[in-house]
This record gives sequence, structure tokens and C-alpha cells, in this order.
Amino acid sequence: MSKVLLISTGGTITMVRSKHSGALVPADIETFKAFMPELFAGNIHVDIQAFSPLLDSSDVNPECWVRMARMVYDHYEEYDGFVILHGTDTMSYSASALSFMLENLSKPVVFTGSQLPVGVLRSDAKENLLTAIEIAAAQDEEGNAIVPEVTIYFEDRLFRANRTTKRNAEHFSAFNSYNYPALAKAGVHITYQPHLIHYTPLEKPLVLHTRFDCNVAVLKLFPGIQQPVVRALLRTRGLKGVVLETFGAGNAPTDKWLYRELKAAVKKGIVIVNKTQCNTGSVEMGLYAVSLNLMKAGVISGYDITTEALLTKMMLLFGENPDDIELVRTLLGKDICGEVTVD
Repeated sequence: MSKVLLISTGGTITMVRSKHSGALVPADIETFKAFMPELFAGNIHVDIQAFSPLLDSSDVNPECWVRMARMVYDHYEEYDGFVILHGTDTMSYSASALSFMLENLSKPVVFTGSQLPVGVLRSDAKENLLTAIEIAAAQDEEGNAIVPEVTIYFEDRLFRANRTTKRNAEHFSAFNSYNYPALAKAGVHITYQPHLIHYTPLEKPLVLHTRFDCNVAVLKLFPGIQQPVVRALLRTRGLKGVVLETFGAGNAPTDKWLYRELKAAVKKGIVIVNKTQCNTGSVEMGLYAVSLNLMKAGVISGYDITTEALLTKMMLLFGENPDDIELVRTLLGKDICGEVTVD
């Protein structure tokens, strides 16, 4: 019998309606189990561990990521796979972070949640959770995990976690992976796409990374952006990295002041990464003249990475390599675990 550890951090999926007030409140483990008897009726052994107190995903931070990753790491040898229940609002950030924290992962870590609470009649919670459990337990004929990476399962799609973005606050299909295909599709059967899945050699031991440096920021360009705004952000004390959200294929205004501010920041040791504001497509610095100034200023390309993956990757790289900015710059331009398509 396959064994899966279910880690509950909170979120809409864990909510039930209070008998006294009628309001939605977090369910304790026993109440949650009562709504999900199917968890314990199949051929997969499921154990549950929960954060206390449960968290709204808006309150999730790097300390929470460390707790999640450590729970996987500490129980890695005991289980065939892991499912993490998480609120949808910051799920892509958390799942992306764990994809970088759990180096050499060879077992599934599947994030899921729901748009409606488990205690609501039309909830998508049961379908999402039960399918996530099945994916976490799935093995090939040799007993190896079919999807040995950090993923997000929602509605009927399994995505690589560090390729996802929450796209909808209302529909059941809350997430999308704009620049990388789904790893599996669930219908009557779950159809996996092995050629799209990231595999790590089984002989490599799992390595846990837990050091983050949160001195990063996002600077989103827009027509009419003013120099004092850019200057104030780039001169923030302690700032180490900036995600520069640009237009189209990585373009920016050609104002001389913008070039000077960016160049001065890079010269001070701030790492600036060019990330397109478009959901689909990649940064192609130098394709248009309006991106040449960014190259001259020392801004590096983020290619087709998501903002969620870029921020979490940046925070972890700065945390793990506090005295080696050049190494951070190099690794930000490389694919570590399938998060980016590098030219």
C-alpha cells in the first residue's frame, strides 16, 4: 500500500460552515476527516499533519515555506509522496519556493486547494484533493514516482509548480502554466506526459535549502512612470535584487534618466532581472532597440520565468550565497529545476 503524507497549511479548502454563526471557519483535523471519508477508504494510506493555527495564504511567508519543506524532508523516507493543502492566493509562490528548496527531489510534492470550502455542497475540494493524493502515490512498473517534482494540481490539470500563476479568482480552473504544458490531465483516467516531467537521478540525496533573503522588490514599468518613484525603490536600503517587469519582449522607455538609475543600481551590486509583463512569451533583450539600454545598464534576462518563480528563486539564491553576487547573477540566468526556458 502506497503511503502519502497530507500536510494542511490552511486555505479555503480547509473551511467549514460554523453551526453557531453560519460563517466559514477553519476545520480541525477530525472535522476535516469527517467531510473526506474517501481519504481512508482506498488503497492509499494517508496520514495528516496540520499547521497550528491554520493560515490564510495571504499570511504565508518564507518561514512558512521552511516549515513545509522541512516536514517533507523530515518524513521523506517514510512516504511515497506528499500533498500540501494551501490557499490559492499565494500557492504559486509557495510551490515555486519548495521546488528550489528541495534539491534532488525524487518523490511527488503536490500542492492543491479549492475555490469553495470542503463543507460546501458544490465544492471542488474533494475532486482536487483525491486526485492529488492519487498523483502523489502514482508509481511506474519499477516502483519509481511518475511525477517526482513539485507540482500544482487544480481542476483537471497537473502543472509544474514553478511555471504557474493564479489566473482566476472565481473559476474552478484557478491556475495556468502559460509557458509550459501540463504534466498530466485528469479525466476518467490520469494521462501523464513523461517527456515533460523533470527527473532527478535516484542516487542523488535530497538536499534541503532554508536560507532566504527577502531584500528584493518588483518594479513594474508603465507609461509615464516618474524618476523619483524608480529612484526611491532602487535606493531602498539593503535592497539586493529587483524584478523589472517590462513591456512585451522585455522593452522599456528609452528615457536617459531610467538608464542612469538602472546602471547606477547595478554598479552598486543590485541584481536586476528583466521579466515581461505578458503571461505568455519570453524576454528577448536586443530584439528591439528599446531594450538595448537595459542590456547596457547590466540588466539580465529572465526569459520566460514567472514573477512568482523569479522572486522565490532570487530570495533563496541571495540567502544561500550572501557574499557571491556574481554566482547569484549566473544562476538567475540558468535553469535549475525546469523553471525557465533558457536560450
